Amino acid sequence: MLDYKLIEALAMVVREGGFEKAAHALHLTQSAVSQRIKLLEEQTGCLLLVRTSPPAPTVAGKEILKHYRQVCQLETDLATGLGWQQEGFTTVPIGINADSLATWFFPAIESYLKEKQLLLDLAVDDQAQTHQLLRDGEVLGCISDRSDPFQGCRVESLGIQVYRMYCTPEYKTKWFDKGIDIASVQHAPILIFNRKDLMHGVLLAEALGHPPAHYNAFYLPSSEKFAPTIASGQVCGMLPHEQADEYVNQGALIEMLPGYAFTVHLHWHCWNLESRELRSFTAALVEGAQRELTPAQ
Repeated sequence: MLDYKLIEALAMVVREGGFEKAAHALHLTQSAVSQRIKLLEEQTGCLLLVRTSPPAPTVAGKEILKHYRQVCQLETDLATGLGWQQEGFTTVPIGINADSLATWFFPAIESYLKEKQLLLDLAVDDQAQTHQLLRDGEVLGCISDRSDPFQGCRVESLGIQVYRMYCTPEYKTKWFDKGIDIASVQHAPILIFNRKDLMHGVLLAEALGHPPAHYNAFYLPSSEKFAPTIASGQVCGMLPHEQADEYVNQGALIEMLPGYAFTVHLHWHCWNLESRELRSFTAALVEGAQRELTPAQ
C-alpha cells in the first residue's frame, strides 16, 4: 500500500524545484522531506528522484507522480460529489503550445474560469511536443497537433490554426527585389520560434520545391513578440491569422508567399478518468475552441 504523504513530498520537490522550497510549502523541515522520499524509495525498491539542480524524477518516479496526480483528481471529484466543503482552488496542470496561449486559449475558457475556483498550471512547449508532458504524467491534459489518442487517454478535436509567411513591404523590396527563390531565402533573415519549430521549412519547401539548406535564423521564443518583430521590418516569419490580421489590415504586413499556408490541426488530449472536473473543463475548452478557431474540415 502506497503512503501518499510520502508521494506528496516527492511531488512537491519536483513541482517546487528543490527540497527547501518543498519543505516550506509542506510546512516541514528539509530533513523531513528528504526522509520521506528516502522511505518511499525504500518501500518501492526504486530510485525515484535524481538529486540534480533542480531535482528530476526518474522513469519510475514519473510513473508514481502520474498515479498520484490521477488519485488527487479523483479525490477532488469525490469531495465535490459528496458535497464536502472545500477551501481554496483546484489546480489543473495543462500542456499548451505558445501560439494557442497567445491567441485563442484564454478567450475560449474565460467564462469558465470566472465560474470555477480553478487555477491553471501551464507548461508551454511546441504543439508537436506537448504530448510528452502528458505521457510523463506532468499534466492532466495537453493541446497537441497529434490526432491519435494515447493509451489511457481520450482526444477531442479543437479546430485549426492557419499560418502564413509575412513581412513588411520594405523588407520584401530589400531582400526579394528579383523574386523569391531558394538563394534569396537563404540570404534573408527569418524569424523562428526555436529549434523545434519546423513549419517555415515545410511551407518554403511547398512554395519553392524544396527547403533551404540553411537560414539566417533570428530565434525568438516569444509568441507575443512575433508579430511586432516582423512588423519592425528586420525579419520575415510565420504567423497565425489571429496575430497577423491587425497588421495586414493596417498595411504594415503583407503575405510573402500568397496562396501558401501551413495548417495546424489542434487536439485536446487528457487522461481517461471518470473525473467530473476534467470532463467539465474539457467540455468548456472544446466549446470555446470551436468558437475561436477555424473549424476542422
